[in-house]
Amino acid sequence: MKRRSVIFVFVFTLIAFSSQAQEFKVGYTNVEYILSLMPELKGVETEYKGFETQIRNSIQAKQAELQAKVQDYQTNVQSMTELVRADKEAELTSLQERFQKYQQEAQQSAQKKQSELFAPLFEKIGSAIKEVQQESGYAMILSTGTQGLDVVLAADEKYDVNNLIFKKLGIDPPTAAQN
Repeated sequence: MKRRSVIFVFVFTLIAFSSQAQEFKVGYTNVEYILSLMPELKGVETEYKGFETQIRNSIQAKQAELQAKVQDYQTNVQSMTELVRADKEAELTSLQERFQKYQQEAQQSAQKKQSELFAPLFEKIGSAIKEVQQESGYAMILSTGTQGLDVVLAADEKYDVNNLIFKKLGIDPPTAAQN
């Protein structure tokens, strides 16, 4: 462990000395904030909500079907022969298992759809970040604003490149009062 500390200090010192020889620009951005101001976001959210509503309605219909069969079984169980009762119980068990599987598949389908819809927006933001990084001479642009995934814990606002990215995306950046 002590050896790692010595190596870390040595590497950090080398970086510090090499950065004095040349300018080392580092910026940061908040991808979620940029995404929230993209005009395309409303269309993507609307499409996803429509898809989600279809899935929810389908799940509710299947659940109502299952509940109706359970209710029918409970109402008529006393008048059923043992063979019919066993058959109905097996049918209900199978229906319950299929319903649970359908719920899982629907959830996976919703996650996949969400990824498909948001991917072009994130790709567009990523391209804009890369262009800003190259055009403005930043050695790197770090991420902030995503709870638990922040790479920047504290920084001077002069290194915030959000407005440069907004400009690349053709979005009018909000004024300081709107932030």
